[in-house]
Amino acid sequence: MATRGTGDNSERVRHDQWHLNYLQVSEAHTITRGAGVVVAVPDTGVDSHPDLTGNLLTGTNVMPGKDGDGRRDTNSHGTAMAGLIAAHGTTGDVGALGIAPEAKILPIISSAADNRGEADDLAAAVEYATSHHAEVISISSSGTASVRLIRAIKVALAADIVVVAGVGNRPEAISVGYPASEDGVVAVAGIDRTGEHAAISVTGPEVDVAAPAVDIYSTSYGGKYSKGTGTSGATAIVAGAAALIRSKYPNLPAQEVAHRLTATAIDKGPPGRDDEYGYGVIDLVAALTADVPPLGFQTPSVTAPASTAARDSSNDNPTARGLATLGVLLAAGGGYLYWRRRRRGGDPPPRISR
Repeated sequence: MATRGTGDNSERVRHDQWHLNYLQVSEAHTITRGAGVVVAVPDTGVDSHPDLTGNLLTGTNVMPGKDGDGRRDTNSHGTAMAGLIAAHGTTGDVGALGIAPEAKILPIISSAADNRGEADDLAAAVEYATSHHAEVISISSSGTASVRLIRAIKVALAADIVVVAGVGNRPEAISVGYPASEDGVVAVAGIDRTGEHAAISVTGPEVDVAAPAVDIYSTSYGGKYSKGTGTSGATAIVAGAAALIRSKYPNLPAQEVAHRLTATAIDKGPPGRDDEYGYGVIDLVAALTADVPPLGFQTPSVTAPASTAARDSSNDNPTARGLATLGVLLAAGGGYLYWRRRRRGGDPPPRISR
């Protein structure tokens, strides 16, 4: 359900994006800003927000009986995810900033305005992203699988695409949903402002990495901004990180991109991989600069072939309808939308912690 408010908050949103400082995004942007990379966002569509000007490609609507180019969003969820990946703000520090502000967004409407859709609709979106040469697919939804969706995900992985998906949100979900549970997909859990496991985030042996998921500010429809909590935001942030890596290392296979994310992650919780953080919290700078041994020099663990941990050498819930992008609320008068959204064992070699 949703209620509408007013105001754009463009002058304060950058300050409210706490995850930017936490992840040292400004330092990562001195290395790369994601130029040359296309990230597909199958979701509720992406509005043409001022902070995404020039970064939004022509996409599509795969919902049965619907048409359009993906550049319309009556829910806000898809626009929020796109902003976390590729928003560039306006002048100075005004407006929202994404993890990869020079990446391009391929918007695909695969969920209805109520945030729900069928597994086969997501499958059609993944098929479209694959055929249109996306290099990263960011899936901020979780649910049950279908034969077509499983096939579409496997084809995307075989096509050298980095597929990133959220593990799901409590209490609606109690275990990691699909496609995060698929081997080869980077399964993303959430942390809070203190860097600890976010209570809303599902846990499980499929979790690969974690990223900020609480009070995450981004873009919304109608030029507004959003505030959200859930693994949706964490997923989009990790997809942005994958775009940075693909931009810095354009010849690196998707498996190795995912490997860099897990290999350089900052270990949290018990030493090694665990069910809350996976291999740890993503480290953008390390992922772009560390000397990471390739997968061939390591024994893959967890999400083979996409995830294998290495030593860092540098100092939504199943529903009757299939898939859900959980809940949306626009704070009255504040101009911020509130959204919530929604893997495999083995212990890696020890890594740096902080």
